[in-house]
Parts: sequence; C-alpha cells; structure tokens
Amino acid sequence: MEYFPILFAITFLPLLGVLIILGISGEKEIVERNARNAALLTTVATFLFSMVLWFSFDKNTAGFQFVEEAEWLGSGIKYKMGVDGISVLFVLLTTFIMPICILCGWNTIKSRVKEYMIAFLLLECFMIGVFCSLDLVLFYVFFEAGLIPMFFIIGVWGGDNRVYAAYKLFLYTLLGSVLMLVAMLYMYGQAGTTDIPTLMQYSFEPHAQIWLFLAFFASFAVKMPMWPVHTWLPDAHVQAPTAGSVILAGILLKMGGYGFLRFSLPMFPVASEELAWLIYSLSCIAIIYTSLVALRQTDMKKLIAYSSVAHMGFVTLGIFAFNVQGIEGAIIVMLAHGFVASALFLCVGVIYDRLHTRDIDRYGGLVNIMPRYAFVFMFFTMASVGLPGTGNFVGEILVLIGIFKVSSWVAFFALFGVILSAAYMLYLYRRVVFGELIKEDLKNMLDMDRREIFIFAPLVILTLWMGIYPATFMDFMHVSVENLVVQHEVSMATYHATIEIVAGN
Repeated sequence: MEYFPILFAITFLPLLGVLIILGISGEKEIVERNARNAALLTTVATFLFSMVLWFSFDKNTAGFQFVEEAEWLGSGIKYKMGVDGISVLFVLLTTFIMPICILCGWNTIKSRVKEYMIAFLLLECFMIGVFCSLDLVLFYVFFEAGLIPMFFIIGVWGGDNRVYAAYKLFLYTLLGSVLMLVAMLYMYGQAGTTDIPTLMQYSFEPHAQIWLFLAFFASFAVKMPMWPVHTWLPDAHVQAPTAGSVILAGILLKMGGYGFLRFSLPMFPVASEELAWLIYSLSCIAIIYTSLVALRQTDMKKLIAYSSVAHMGFVTLGIFAFNVQGIEGAIIVMLAHGFVASALFLCVGVIYDRLHTRDIDRYGGLVNIMPRYAFVFMFFTMASVGLPGTGNFVGEILVLIGIFKVSSWVAFFALFGVILSAAYMLYLYRRVVFGELIKEDLKNMLDMDRREIFIFAPLVILTLWMGIYPATFMDFMHVSVENLVVQHEVSMATYHATIEIVAGN
C-alpha cells in the first residue's frame, strides 16, 4: 500500500461512478434502476477503500500520513493530499454516510434519478477532497465546489420553496468564502507558499492574524453554522429531500469545525486566543437561543435543524477551549452528531414518505401502529439529548470539562443548553409517538420495512459504540490533538515573551 495513491482513489472514485451513470442509456425504468445500482455500488466501494485508512493508520504519529503530492498550477501551488488523526475520522464519516443517503432516496426520488445520483457522487468527491487537502488552493476549490451539487439537490428535488432555500444557502456560503479567498491570497503573498503543513508552522504578524482569523471565521461560521449567520440552515433542511438533509447535517456542517481546527488554531493562535470571547459569546447565544426557538417549531425538520445549530455551539466552545478535553470533545460531538442528526432526519423521512407532511400536530399515537419506528426514534431522541451510553454524552461531557477549565460561567450556559435540548426533543417525541391514535389517515401507516431497518441498524450500532467505547475513535485523534494544543501553547508563550521583551525595552 506504500505506493498506492489511496487518497486519490477514495476522493475520485465517485467520479468514476459519475462516468458510469452518464454512459447508461435505454428505457427510463432500466436507466433509473441502473443509475441507483451504480451509485450505491460506487459509494460502498469508496467506503471499503476508506477502510484501508482505518486499518493502516498509525495512531502514534501526529503528522500527516498517506501524503500524495504532484505539481499542479506552478508557483508553489500543488496537488497535495494527506490525513492526520483529525481529518481521517471525517473522511471515514463521509464515506460511511454516503451509501445511507443513496439508500434513503431509493424509492422516493421519481424524477431525474440519473442526475440525482450524479449530484450525490460529485458531492462525495468534493467533501472528501476538503478533508484530505494539504494545499490552500486545493482546499478552496473543493470547499467551494461542494456548493454546486448541494445547490441542485435542494433546488431541483426539494420542497415548494426549494429555489429560495437553494439561493439562500449559496449566497450565504459564497459571501463568507470570498473573504476567506482574500485572506488566502494575503497568506500566499506573505509566506510564499500555499502548503498547509508549512503554513501551520509559519508565524504571521499578530495584527495580521486578527484580520486573517476574521476572514476565515466568516466562512467557517456560516458553514457550521453559528448564530447569527445560521438562518439559511432551517430553510435548507426544510426544503431539501431527506438525503439532502442527511448529508447537510451529517457532513457539510462539520466543514466549519474542521476549518477551525485545521486553520484558525494552528495558523492564527494569537487571534484565536484574543477573539475567544467572541466565540464563547456567539456559541452560548446559539445554544440557548436556538434551543428556545426549537421549542416553538411546528415543523419536525425545522426543530431538528435548530437543534443542529445548538450542537454546533458545543463544538465551537470545545475547539476554543484550547485544551485536549475540549477539542477531543468537540470532534466527538461532530462525529456523534453526524450519526444522530442524520438518523433523526431519516426518522422524519420515514413518516413523511407515508403521510407527506412534517407538521408535528398531524401526528400522534404512532407507537400503536409503528412500534419498530417508535423504538428507533426514541433511541435517537435520547442520543440527541446526550443520554449516557451514546456518543453525544461523551462529546458533551468532554466539552463541558474543557470549557469549565477556562470559564465556569460559559460552562454553566452550555449546561443550561443541555437541559433545553431535552425539553424540545422530548416535546417532539411525545407529540409524534405517544397519545391516542385518533386521526384516521394515520391508522393505515405501515411500520418500517426491511430496507429502512437496514439503513438505521449501522447508525444505531455506531452511536452505541461511540458512547460505550469512545477510545476506538479517540485513539485516532489523541496524538494529533495533543500536538495541536502543544503548538498553540508554544506559539502563545513565544508571543507573550516577545511582548515582555518589547515592554522591557
């Protein structure tokens, strides 16, 4: 495996699937069936290839592994790919979620099936590219390219207001990314390279770091999303097809958190420390405000979308705690949220496919006719709340420990958000599942079939696995996170020593 470009294979294998689907022709039914099969086989093959990373990864190395490098645009701009203990987990999360996305739209997508499958395969390629890129320009290309298939997934296969939601997603993300591009050009001018590992060691001037941090923050805050630039997310989730919501919650929201870990902390350590108060303030507001807003929702998807904003607030608190517990907790929350939020949107999709409404008031008493569904929905409701034994509990408790070391007040507000999350998730579950089965149109709803059980089973297993034995995942990230924290502490110590010398003179 030493000479096999495994990251190239994982990243671009979905494009091979796109070419296969483009070559499919014949009668409509045959084309649709073959397009579905080709997309599923491609995503499964990509996942199996990615398992090479799982088994071959050296957990005791903080540096980048499986590095692939080739000349690309000249002037120091290269095609360079690699993964460390942080990014490898997000690559695996992406390849794991994608077959589930293909399966959940298997029978529900009736129009433009061929184009639908192509859009998801393109999106998988771009998302994996984001997590593997070790060059600024390459990262930016993948980061922005992912907008295009997502725009079409929402705009073509979405709900009634799909065009509005698609444009809102596009414009919000693009605006933040333009500022990030300007910052990248400045960094290239200063450091003379776009190589990410080199830039992680480069010391930018403290005053420049502030502006660079804010430029990157504009892009990553929208992608997370953080309050107050979160308003595109509920609209996007409500209008997106079920698989679109799964990929949005499961993977795309993680790009903001990954960006903070890969760029903000190592490249702008002084600015990260100086502006941490801003992150704490916005995160606490997000956790409490969006939780209160979730309590007032009547649309199931909107409620879960607001819960995602609250969970991402925990992520930013953990990252900017600048300690091992906080950062590891933030990564665990992102991974667990990838499983749990994806499953919750799938739960909504199951009953939406039967009744074609997401209105909470239209349901009630489903436990009487859909016991299997009621159990699965209850499991992921409890997991979202952070029940011990699930991944979210591990992540949230680590974040709370990490942020408590920094500020007990911030930890208190975050803890208050945990209580609110229990309130809105239990409200949702009670209204939909419990109560009397009075509505006539509900009585004919069928329980989950084998395909749906097959989709949920791996999500249940991994959520429990992460909660019961989190060391499986934490062993991958621990050395990389420790290295990140040590680098940050060294940078800050050097900065403070420089200030003391200047003050002494």
